[in-house]
Amino acid sequence: MVLPQAGKPPGAPTFACVTSARVVHGKGEELRGLKFMADVIALIDDIFFLAKVHETAKQTGVKLETASTGEQLLKTAAASPEALVLVDLNARQGAMQAIEQLCSANGPGNPRRVIAFLSHVQTELAERARSAGCSDVLPRSKFTQNLAEILRGAKA
Repeated sequence: MVLPQAGKPPGAPTFACVTSARVVHGKGEELRGLKFMADVIALIDDIFFLAKVHETAKQTGVKLETASTGEQLLKTAAASPEALVLVDLNARQGAMQAIEQLCSANGPGNPRRVIAFLSHVQTELAERARSAGCSDVLPRSKFTQNLAEILRGAKA
Protein backbone atom coordinates (compact mmCIF):
# COMPACT_ATOMS: atom_id res chain seq x y z
CA MET A 1 0.00 0.00 0.00
CA VAL A 2 1.38 3.41 -0.97
CA LEU A 3 0.40 6.42 1.11
CA PRO A 4 0.55 9.97 -0.22
CA GLN A 5 3.43 11.96 1.17
CA ALA A 6 2.71 15.39 2.59
CA GLY A 7 4.26 18.32 0.76
CA LYS A 8 4.76 16.48 -2.55
CA PRO A 9 3.42 18.07 -5.73
CA PRO A 10 0.65 16.09 -7.49
CA GLY A 11 2.04 13.55 -9.98
CA ALA A 12 5.46 13.33 -8.28
CA PRO A 13 6.69 9.76 -7.85
CA THR A 14 5.86 8.11 -4.56
CA PHE A 15 8.03 5.41 -3.09
CA ALA A 16 7.10 2.56 -0.80
CA CYS A 17 9.30 0.43 1.39
CA VAL A 18 9.01 -3.34 1.32
CA THR A 19 9.82 -4.85 4.70
CA SER A 20 9.44 -8.51 3.80
CA ALA A 21 9.44 -10.49 0.59
CA ARG A 22 9.01 -14.01 -0.65
CA VAL A 23 11.15 -15.26 -3.47
CA VAL A 24 10.05 -18.16 -5.61
CA HIS A 25 12.78 -20.32 -7.09
CA GLY A 26 12.61 -23.35 -9.35
CA LYS A 27 13.47 -25.66 -6.44
CA GLY A 28 10.86 -24.19 -4.07
CA GLU A 29 10.04 -21.17 -1.98
CA GLU A 30 12.25 -19.56 0.60
CA LEU A 31 11.76 -16.61 2.87
CA ARG A 32 13.96 -13.58 2.55
CA GLY A 33 17.25 -14.09 4.32
CA LEU A 34 17.55 -17.83 3.74
CA LYS A 35 19.97 -19.20 1.21
CA PHE A 36 18.79 -21.16 -1.83
CA MET A 37 20.45 -24.40 -2.79
CA ALA A 38 22.76 -23.88 -5.71
CA ASP A 39 22.05 -25.30 -9.16
CA VAL A 40 25.78 -25.26 -9.97
CA ILE A 41 28.90 -25.14 -7.80
CA ALA A 42 32.14 -24.13 -9.49
CA LEU A 43 35.74 -24.38 -8.35
CA ILE A 44 37.49 -21.83 -10.54
CA ASP A 45 40.28 -19.56 -9.34
CA ASP A 46 40.88 -17.69 -12.62
CA ILE A 47 38.92 -14.49 -11.95
CA PHE A 48 38.53 -13.59 -15.62
CA PHE A 49 37.14 -17.00 -16.53
CA LEU A 50 34.99 -16.98 -13.39
CA ALA A 51 33.44 -13.69 -14.53
CA LYS A 52 32.48 -15.36 -17.83
CA VAL A 53 30.90 -18.30 -15.99
CA HIS A 54 28.99 -15.92 -13.67
CA GLU A 55 27.64 -13.92 -16.61
CA THR A 56 26.55 -17.06 -18.47
CA ALA A 57 24.86 -18.40 -15.32
CA LYS A 58 23.00 -15.11 -14.93
CA GLN A 59 21.86 -15.21 -18.57
CA THR A 60 20.63 -18.80 -18.24
CA GLY A 61 18.90 -18.25 -14.89
CA VAL A 62 21.15 -20.67 -13.00
CA LYS A 63 22.02 -20.17 -9.32
CA LEU A 64 25.80 -20.41 -9.17
CA GLU A 65 27.91 -20.80 -6.04
CA THR A 66 31.66 -20.52 -6.36
CA ALA A 67 34.53 -21.94 -4.37
CA SER A 68 38.15 -20.91 -4.53
CA THR A 69 39.56 -24.01 -2.83
CA GLY A 70 38.88 -27.72 -2.88
CA GLU A 71 37.90 -27.57 0.79
CA GLN A 72 35.33 -24.84 0.09
CA LEU A 73 33.97 -26.88 -2.81
CA LEU A 74 33.38 -29.90 -0.57
CA LYS A 75 31.55 -27.81 2.05
CA THR A 76 29.36 -26.10 -0.54
CA ALA A 77 28.63 -29.40 -2.29
CA ALA A 78 27.52 -30.95 1.00
CA ALA A 79 24.98 -28.12 1.40
CA SER A 80 23.66 -28.55 -2.17
CA PRO A 81 23.60 -32.31 -2.85
CA GLU A 82 21.78 -32.02 -6.19
CA ALA A 83 23.99 -29.32 -7.67
CA LEU A 84 26.11 -29.84 -10.76
CA VAL A 85 29.80 -29.43 -9.89
CA LEU A 86 32.23 -27.74 -12.28
CA VAL A 87 35.94 -28.00 -11.55
CA ASP A 88 38.85 -26.28 -13.24
CA LEU A 89 41.57 -28.91 -12.90
CA ASN A 90 44.15 -26.13 -13.14
CA ALA A 91 42.86 -24.47 -9.97
CA ARG A 92 45.76 -24.16 -7.56
CA GLN A 93 43.99 -25.07 -4.32
CA GLY A 94 43.16 -28.78 -4.22
CA ALA A 95 40.96 -29.32 -7.28
CA MET A 96 41.94 -32.92 -7.94
CA GLN A 97 41.79 -33.90 -4.26
CA ALA A 98 38.29 -32.40 -4.01
CA ILE A 99 37.14 -34.37 -7.06
CA GLU A 100 38.52 -37.58 -5.61
CA GLN A 101 36.71 -37.02 -2.29
CA LEU A 102 33.50 -35.84 -3.92
CA CYS A 103 33.32 -38.68 -6.43
CA SER A 104 34.20 -41.34 -3.85
CA ALA A 105 31.12 -40.22 -1.90
CA ASN A 106 29.13 -40.42 -5.14
CA GLY A 107 27.51 -43.83 -4.77
CA PRO A 108 24.55 -45.29 -6.67
CA GLY A 109 22.12 -43.27 -4.53
CA ASN A 110 23.92 -40.01 -5.30
CA PRO A 111 24.13 -39.46 -9.06
CA ARG A 112 25.83 -36.05 -8.82
CA ARG A 113 27.36 -34.82 -12.06
CA VAL A 114 30.92 -33.57 -11.85
CA ILE A 115 32.34 -31.90 -14.94
CA ALA A 116 36.04 -31.08 -14.99
CA PHE A 117 37.86 -29.00 -17.58
CA LEU A 118 41.53 -28.39 -18.34
CA SER A 119 44.01 -27.64 -21.08
CA HIS A 120 43.72 -30.14 -23.94
CA VAL A 121 47.38 -31.11 -23.61
CA GLN A 122 47.03 -32.38 -20.02
CA THR A 123 46.04 -35.92 -20.95
CA GLU A 124 47.39 -37.59 -17.79
CA LEU A 125 45.46 -35.21 -15.53
CA ALA A 126 42.32 -35.78 -17.64
CA GLU A 127 42.67 -39.53 -17.23
CA ARG A 128 43.17 -39.16 -13.48
CA ALA A 129 39.93 -37.12 -13.25
CA ARG A 130 38.02 -39.74 -15.28
CA SER A 131 39.40 -42.49 -13.04
CA ALA A 132 38.30 -40.53 -9.96
CA GLY A 133 34.72 -40.57 -11.24
CA CYS A 134 34.10 -37.32 -13.14
CA SER A 135 31.03 -37.50 -15.35
CA ASP A 136 32.81 -35.52 -18.07
CA VAL A 137 36.33 -34.20 -18.56
CA LEU A 138 36.46 -31.54 -21.26
CA PRO A 139 39.14 -29.39 -22.85
CA ARG A 140 38.69 -25.78 -21.72
CA SER A 141 37.80 -24.72 -25.29
CA LYS A 142 34.95 -27.24 -25.55
CA PHE A 143 33.77 -26.40 -22.04
CA THR A 144 33.68 -22.69 -22.92
CA GLN A 145 31.91 -23.34 -26.22
CA ASN A 146 29.17 -25.41 -24.51
CA LEU A 147 28.99 -23.48 -21.22
CA ALA A 148 25.42 -22.18 -21.61
CA GLU A 149 24.16 -25.67 -22.54
CA ILE A 150 26.03 -27.22 -19.60
CA LEU A 151 24.55 -24.71 -17.17
CA ARG A 152 21.02 -25.14 -18.55
CA GLY A 153 21.42 -28.89 -18.03
CA ALA A 154 21.85 -28.25 -14.30
CA LYS A 155 18.26 -26.99 -14.07
CA ALA A 156 16.77 -29.93 -15.96
